[in-house]
This record gives sequence, C-alpha cells and structure tokens, in this order.
Amino acid sequence: MIRDTTILSKLWSTAVWVLVGFFVLNLFAMIGTVITSSFATRWFDTWLPAGATMRWYFSAWDEFQLDQVLIVTFQIVFVVVLLSGVLGVTAAYALARRDFPGKRIVLLLFLLPLLVPPITFGIPLATVLYQTGFGGTFWGVVLANLVPTVPFVILVMIPFIEQIDPKIEAAARVFGANTFQLFIHVLLPLLLPGILAALLLVLVRTLAMFELTFLTAGPTSQTLVVALYYSVFAAGVRAVQSIDAMAVIYMATTLVWLLIALRFVNPTQMVTRGKQQRS
Repeated sequence: MIRDTTILSKLWSTAVWVLVGFFVLNLFAMIGTVITSSFATRWFDTWLPAGATMRWYFSAWDEFQLDQVLIVTFQIVFVVVLLSGVLGVTAAYALARRDFPGKRIVLLLFLLPLLVPPITFGIPLATVLYQTGFGGTFWGVVLANLVPTVPFVILVMIPFIEQIDPKIEAAARVFGANTFQLFIHVLLPLLLPGILAALLLVLVRTLAMFELTFLTAGPTSQTLVVALYYSVFAAGVRAVQSIDAMAVIYMATTLVWLLIALRFVNPTQMVTRGKQQRS
C-alpha cells in the first residue's frame, strides 16, 4: 500500500513538472519567435531568418513616435502609482482603524472594480469622462486607471495596518507626536513592505492595463500597450517585423520597470518582515 502511494506520488510529481516544463517551453518559444522576427530581414518558410537587421526598430520608433509614447507612459505610470499610494494608504488606514455602519458595503464597493472585467465598467466610465471633458486627455487616462488601482492598494494595505498594535500609535501620541510625525516616524517604517508591494503591483497593472486606457486615451495620451494595439489593427499595411520590434520594446520596457522595482523591493524580505510584525 505504501509502495503504491509512493509510485502515485512520483507519477503526480512527474506530471506536474512535465506540464510546467511544457508551459515554460511554449512561453520562451513565443518570446523567442517575436524577438527573432524583430531582427529578421526575411523569414518565411525556413527555420532561421535569411539575415539580421536593426532597421525594423528604427522604423517602428519613427512610425509610431515611440519616444513620445514612452514619455507619456512613464508619466501616467508615475502619477497613477503616486496617487494610488497616497489615496489608497490613507483610505486603508481609515477603514482599518474605524468601525462605522455600512463598512462591509464600502469594502464590497472597493472590491467590485477588481472583480468586474474592466471593459464592463470602462465603457460607462469613459462616457462620463468624455462628458466632463477629461476623455482623451492625460488626466482622463490617470483617473480611469485609478478606479481599479486605488481599491487594490486599499485591500492590500488593510491587513498590514491591522497587524500594527494601536497601542504603538497611542504611545506616540502621548509623547507629543502629531499626525504627520506619527505617520512618518512610526507607521511608515512598519507599513513600508506592504506599501512597496502594493505599488509594485500597481505599476505592473498600469503598464499592462489596456481596456481602460484604450477607452479614455487620445492621440497624445496613449500608453505603450495601446500604441502596440494600434500598430497591429490600424489602417494601412505594416511589416510584421516592425510590429514585432514594437512588441519587443514593450516587453523590454516592462522588464526594465520590474527590475528597477525589484531592486528596491525584495519579495522575500517583505514576507519575512510581515512575519516579524505579526510576531
């Protein structure tokens, strides 16, 4: 009986590793195909391209004005991350420390933008933004992206705040700390792992957010993911290699943002510090 259980366990473990390996292999194959195509002069019915060139990157950069698109993308991501942190952490602290009638309903309302597909509420949201003059502008894109990111920060931060003993805050008040000093010197060091984790995920989410940005962006407020969509489906004939080059630029940009963020945010340290706070 024990031997049969061991064999079944090994078979299950092997099957899991085979599935994981198959997924990873397909993932790298797709990424490798796009990267190879972006450097290919011609690539039709052969295993490898006929030659290599960088001209598709220069073509994509000029045709889609990627310098301006990247600047706008960085600006939108920075503003969304900053405002999500300020609004989300503040609201999370109020919800974690205060009990009031209808609190669960408020939490449910914050949860809805994370559960409902963005396209579902994106269309009426875009309608409201265009009627109020924000549609097609930089701030319209920022406001649309704040709808899911602020609730996300709130829901991530509430458990971190609830783990902090209110007696620590009371002691700081006794020694004369005002609200600003209390947050900077007491709460911020304790909440920093949670804040960084939440903002890191907001950064990635904003970079990849297509639906809300597509519905509210104008010609001068497109992010890179929306510009990539237009490069594929806009009118006109474009070389596949040029579109692949733009896709590689998008992947590289996202990877650079992640590497920079992970330079300051270590997930292992966040888990360790969270355990230390609970203990």
